[in-house]
Amino acid sequence: MTPRERFLATVLDQPRDRTPYWLYWWIWPSTWERWKGEGLPEEFKSFADVRAHFGADEVPRAVPVRLGPLPDFTANVGEDADSVTSIDSWGIRRRNLKGIEGMSEFLDWPVKSLAEWRRYRDERLNPRDPLRLDTPWRETCRQWTAAGIPIQLGHFPDCGIFGTLRWLLGDEECLVALCDEPALVHEIMEHMTGLYLEVFGHVVREVRVDLIHLWEDMCGKQGPLISPAHWREFMAPCYRRIHAFAQEHGIPVISVDTDGQPDLIVPPMLEAGVNFLFPMEVAAGADVNSYRKKFPGLALMGGIDKRALALGPAAIDAELERIRPALAAGRYIPDLDHHVPDDVSWPNFYHYASRLREMIVG
Repeated sequence: MTPRERFLATVLDQPRDRTPYWLYWWIWPSTWERWKGEGLPEEFKSFADVRAHFGADEVPRAVPVRLGPLPDFTANVGEDADSVTSIDSWGIRRRNLKGIEGMSEFLDWPVKSLAEWRRYRDERLNPRDPLRLDTPWRETCRQWTAAGIPIQLGHFPDCGIFGTLRWLLGDEECLVALCDEPALVHEIMEHMTGLYLEVFGHVVREVRVDLIHLWEDMCGKQGPLISPAHWREFMAPCYRRIHAFAQEHGIPVISVDTDGQPDLIVPPMLEAGVNFLFPMEVAAGADVNSYRKKFPGLALMGGIDKRALALGPAAIDAELERIRPALAAGRYIPDLDHHVPDDVSWPNFYHYASRLREMIVG
């Protein structure tokens, strides 16, 4: 089977030769630097070479169209001995410590009122801006189709419903707005959904698309950041529009990427057409064995505790055995539950990738 056929058969619970072997999550730059001193072959120039070495299947590739602000805001605005301050593509002011991997310190957000949102929308979020399609996406997609690679619409950080709301208003501010400014929230979510579907509509006329992907990151270890009722009120109408578009154009998969423990919002997601969820973060209590039993119609990816890779071969083997029931149940692509941090040695990662391949490929 091609990577595309294997992926779709797994997610849709159809006959297949085996589950995909992905090695989906990339690594921190500091992890790569560590590996160079621990036996990483000199000819390996990027993590793509690592994936090729282990014979990993091709993962879904996002059609390279532009879904975020145009023009974007990207700029460096300051630097001191310890940090760099910049403005990202969405207009968020961030501070990052030099030489340290991790989350940015978020200093300021681009939208603070309905008037600011409408100005931002009119200046930066025109769905029909010709630059949105001014990339070599046609040629690129022809190559992916010929190679049997799954093709997706939507990608981090420019395609989400709640995700985009966070980028514009801020983490706490967007949660307050759900209660205090619901009209603003609806307007942002509805506009972004319309923008995505406008651009997607051009692509599907020329490309066979396999999935629509939404980046949300709307959960923590305590559970979702919004209630199931708020999900149904604000997000479900947008997801239903996306699902209707997917059905109209023969796109069988709608995937969501959220960290944390999404248990409480899985039912409304399923109601609105979502059928693929990841990364199933173990530290937050998202157990793939439990999810396979509780939500049999939902395909999963991830669910292997990345922390085990820092502990050595015995811990890695135990963690892989832990997820074996979900692998046997189907509709599950085993992988890490996020990027590989720099406490993971090259020998430990090599052991993990080899044993995971043995589980899946034989």
